[in-house]
Amino acid sequence: MKKIILFSLVCIFFGGAVIVHAQPHLRSDTGRITPEMYIEMFKDAAISDMMKTGVPSSITLAQGMYESDYGNSPLAKGANNHFGIKCHKEWSGDTYHKDDDAPNECFRKYENVTQSYDDHSDFLRSRERYHSLFELEITDYKGWSHGLKKAGYATNPSYASKIIGLIEKYNLSEFDVQGVKVPITAEKGETPTKSIPKKTEIKTVKSSADPKTSSIDTKTVNGVPFVYAREGDTWTKISSDHGIELWQVLEFNDADKNDILEVGNKVFIKAKKNKSTTFTHVLQEGETMHDISQLYGVKLSKLYKMNQLQPGAMVEAGTKIYLKRAMLFGIVL
Repeated sequence: MKKIILFSLVCIFFGGAVIVHAQPHLRSDTGRITPEMYIEMFKDAAISDMMKTGVPSSITLAQGMYESDYGNSPLAKGANNHFGIKCHKEWSGDTYHKDDDAPNECFRKYENVTQSYDDHSDFLRSRERYHSLFELEITDYKGWSHGLKKAGYATNPSYASKIIGLIEKYNLSEFDVQGVKVPITAEKGETPTKSIPKKTEIKTVKSSADPKTSSIDTKTVNGVPFVYAREGDTWTKISSDHGIELWQVLEFNDADKNDILEVGNKVFIKAKKNKSTTFTHVLQEGETMHDISQLYGVKLSKLYKMNQLQPGAMVEAGTKIYLKRAMLFGIVL
């Protein structure tokens, strides 16, 4: 029997050094990162950026794959730059120089690949010529691909077809439906505020409550049913409408009976999950850990534990909150 030799690839992933033991079927004989391996490594980063900015994860992944040669290009290896973004006048970070359209051009250099992914989304949001793309449906990867080319992201005349080809070959569009309906705010630039359209993770189902006492439809997020509080609703009324005890509805929502229930609040009628299908969320100004718990249907205690925080700890805006533990090729990060 031939001895199978696994190689180790040291990569910077989600802000830390991670040893990835590549499976034999995910790499080539030359040790290059394969398309399948690249997708496994960075799909969560692409989905996370989609949740924050509205850039389709399929577009982000396909551009990263194409621009970085699946993470194998000198620019990707030497500068963690997976999108070929040049310095431009506003860039004050580290730089990397190489020949491109002109000799010795300046490219942005990042501490890790996650920074490259984040900067890619911010770059698209902050440039006026890309604003029209954010009016497209999150699932319209063809419109985004042609729009990027038209707006001048790349000079290659076949750029749009290259990106579309990668998305369709590797079925990257499946990741575009993993988002939940959340507000997309433009922290940089003036991109209009928009929301990711309703996806398969949020669906309407009939309540299991007695139809004589309730005709309320419920929705689900992360597989957990919830309702939106309406005018006149109280914790007691919602618990009664759905045939559960008051203490249960309070526990499900990490709430106290004296907490004020406002119209539009999300109220879970079953216990939240221990983790989300989404990997991370960047805390926005004014958001709390409880807000994130309710947004993704993840138990508040688990969020604190996953992020090594004491219960009740105050967290600053801009902090990356982990919503599940990452696993790459069977390794827990």
